[in-house]
Amino acid sequence: MSDIVDHSRRQFLSFAGKAGLTTLVAQAVGINLGVVDIVRAQTGKRGVEPFRFAIISDAHLYSMPDHKFDTQLADAVAQVNAMTPLPDFVLFGGDVAQNGTEDQLVKGKKILSELKMPLKIIPGEHDWYLDMGDAWRGLYGDETWSFNHKGVHFIGLNSILVRDFWTETGMTPLERMTVMEMLESPIPGPWGVHEKQLEWLANDVKDLAPDTPIVVFTHSPLWDYYPRWNFQTSDAPEIREILSKFENVMSYHGHVHQTLFNRIGNMSSVAALSTSWPWPYPPVELAFPETRMNRADPSIATDGMGTQVIDLSGSFEALVQYNPFEDSLTPFMRDGFKV
Repeated sequence: MSDIVDHSRRQFLSFAGKAGLTTLVAQAVGINLGVVDIVRAQTGKRGVEPFRFAIISDAHLYSMPDHKFDTQLADAVAQVNAMTPLPDFVLFGGDVAQNGTEDQLVKGKKILSELKMPLKIIPGEHDWYLDMGDAWRGLYGDETWSFNHKGVHFIGLNSILVRDFWTETGMTPLERMTVMEMLESPIPGPWGVHEKQLEWLANDVKDLAPDTPIVVFTHSPLWDYYPRWNFQTSDAPEIREILSKFENVMSYHGHVHQTLFNRIGNMSSVAALSTSWPWPYPPVELAFPETRMNRADPSIATDGMGTQVIDLSGSFEALVQYNPFEDSLTPFMRDGFKV
């Protein structure tokens, strides 16, 4: 534990959960309660007005009517709408669609429109490469944005951009989309936010004081988790450098369909569950292995999936609570961690 817990920086980890989540409670390892609780005290001088927001991600909706993923996304919306108190807003972390077709994106917007609170959204690769984001932008607006909320500066970036691999080879839009759907495809190369967004980000934060709390949303992780599966963002080092002047930065991402935590410098990174299916963990050692879910139970169709809610305290501590599904498509408990 001593290599994880640094009391001089007022950090400690704590976990709890249902079958599927490993447990670490204070310094007692192996109490397999099933929850996840990572606690990290922040050191920023600037206080914020406490509030909560929720994250839903990776719905992967298909064109066929009444698909089970439709029901699971609708259940996530109902789950968030039933929270007490309600979140101030909801972030969708990308991959509304599976194949990027307009009907899939329209279906997602219709289901998400049932939310009782405002929605902010960023794209995933499955949303984008059939028409290079045209339908997505028409339905959801800008893919790069920022806003201030109760003392916190929020940023959304499109992290799934790749260099043009389709024009020279004469690919059709469908062929391009098919290439981007493949998890281990070597054709597109690494994803990133690229130069225009890096310039935009630098300009967006240049006048903010260093003690401003920052929350940044991307579809892919802002660290090299497992590049073979594009569990990374190629220019994450540049993003971290731009944000390095801030005392505390929280990064939330989708894409990996699993519980995950990492910390690099001033940035804490937290992964979102999906509402579609859980991914297995890649064969790498995690810096914070206690965040790792056990293998999903194949007898439970929705095991390892759900939503999460983040409660920000006045000192910019964030309690991240996972709200998993069970086979009845109802939340069975609130799991989570503080960062």
